[in-house]
Amino acid sequence: MGKLRFFIALWAAKLSVPLLRVTRHNGTNFPGELALKLCPDFLKYVSKPGRIVTVTGTNGKTTVCNLVCDVLEKSGRPVLNNRAGSNINSGIATAMLTGVSVFNRAKFTTAVLEVDERSSKRIYPYVCPDLTLITNLFRDSIMRNAHPGYIADFLTQSIPAKTRLVLNADDLISARVAPDNERVYFGIGPMDSDVTACINRTNDMQICPNCHSALKYEYLRYHHIGKAYCPDCNFRAPQSAYYAEQVDFDARTLTFREGEQTRQYALLSDSIFNAYNLTAAVALLRELGLTHDEISAAMAQTRLVASRYNEEMIGTNKLIMHMSKEKNALACSRAFEYVSGQPGEKEILLVMNCIGDEKHWSENVSWLYDCDVEFLNHPDIRCIAVTGKRAWDYRQRLLLAGVPEEKVRLNEDPFAAAGLLDYAPNTSIYVLHGVDSLNLANRVRAAIADTLRKGAEQ
Repeated sequence: MGKLRFFIALWAAKLSVPLLRVTRHNGTNFPGELALKLCPDFLKYVSKPGRIVTVTGTNGKTTVCNLVCDVLEKSGRPVLNNRAGSNINSGIATAMLTGVSVFNRAKFTTAVLEVDERSSKRIYPYVCPDLTLITNLFRDSIMRNAHPGYIADFLTQSIPAKTRLVLNADDLISARVAPDNERVYFGIGPMDSDVTACINRTNDMQICPNCHSALKYEYLRYHHIGKAYCPDCNFRAPQSAYYAEQVDFDARTLTFREGEQTRQYALLSDSIFNAYNLTAAVALLRELGLTHDEISAAMAQTRLVASRYNEEMIGTNKLIMHMSKEKNALACSRAFEYVSGQPGEKEILLVMNCIGDEKHWSENVSWLYDCDVEFLNHPDIRCIAVTGKRAWDYRQRLLLAGVPEEKVRLNEDPFAAAGLLDYAPNTSIYVLHGVDSLNLANRVRAAIADTLRKGAEQ
């Protein structure tokens, strides 16, 4: 009965795919949802590739997963992936059903899947990865992922014992997940911009897990990311088998070391966050057996996903779309610090609206007070326009961060808010948006681009 139910679910879900195209519905997750509704054990029965790789973590998992898939595909190794769906169990089910024939025969030898941390308990009992990379673990949405230590324990309980882990040595929270599993580490060596004390509002790794003394850092990047050690016992960050020994943001290069071997890679962007993403992706690809020549050649044809970062020069202005995930204090902090550190004058439109929460009567905005909004109190930032139903919350937080009141403009309508920008010549205009508001932000960006083009023609 179980197998019969599975095949009914498989055929119904496969049939839904062309029907969604015909009806022009963007239901990328629907086939998997249907399959799981008809057969809750769908992931148990569906045939799987011989090698399964998963990527998880608080931030960077989509970028790393896409990089790895791009390199594998460009080097002639087609992979099953869930780019078209979500990273929860229904998205994995959607990917799996596209990877088998109507007779449940696997069409791929390798799968590279992005997995949501909280969904791992629903996925890993049926989809057992050979390799799992964890990018990092940070404080995330307080309504969903609570404290990173809780998520670390969640993953420790979920990840199968046979899975080999690829972990971030510079993140002592994710580096300690599933301690009995075989593992290898990646990291980034000392940089000129390093500090030894945290300057961020959020630091979730301050106490030695062995003796409970205050941790110290040989070097620190942001929040708790860096080379930590305990002055009172032998606890310290693990050694990296794969690491970037030199990161040159001016030249946009990263020197990757593996044992005695070094290789230079082109950085995909000039942020330390994406330097970690690149290091993680190369480490995982090396674990998969690709040569540095293969990785480098494929990377040369790869760009960051446009929904994460996109820039265009219009007249004398640079128009930039930059992902800044709403409800995620750390992701916004990284985006704010990056923007404030860019040269020249900037104008900013915050379109980080939790549209998915608008149907609820309440939304927790405490994450704004974990976020380093103070980075936006910068003399090079001419103005900041805030919009959406949380515009007044953003305005209050900006004022508390010391941003002068005359720089903060507010209109709950995003297109009207875009009209509050100065559009001064030679400025960079940033549209900072979240996941929920991507489609809206794209439309607002188009309106801003039209305004800039009209100004350039005059």
